[in-house]
Amino acid sequence: MKFLSRYEPNAYFLLRIVFGFLFMCHGLQKLFGMLGAQARPVGSLPWIAGAIELVCGVLIVLGLVTRIAGFIASGEMAVAYFMSHDHSAMAVKAGQASFFPIINGGELAVIYCFVALYIACRGAGRFGIDRA
Repeated sequence: MKFLSRYEPNAYFLLRIVFGFLFMCHGLQKLFGMLGAQARPVGSLPWIAGAIELVCGVLIVLGLVTRIAGFIASGEMAVAYFMSHDHSAMAVKAGQASFFPIINGGELAVIYCFVALYIACRGAGRFGIDRA
């Protein structure tokens, strides 16, 4: 399957675009109540998370200050995981308190965290504004 390696720059570009777009969608939900969600109160912790998601998502899609945006996005998702999924009061009430994402429903936060970390390490790649 070594022949697939020639497509790596294109595959990374698609990963960056899809990740950034989906991350941005989470921000639009929290900030503006778009895409089937309710807007969060301005200045609240979820609202701040939404602002980070929207700004970092746009920057990652554009490939602009990609490493910084990826690092911030990764950190936000790590915080989100430990605040919302690990041993939060809500998880304890639901009987889902566990460190393991498969049990506590934190898979999305974990995968976002590590994909964002990869983007932070890799940068914009061939097709980003950072490259210009």
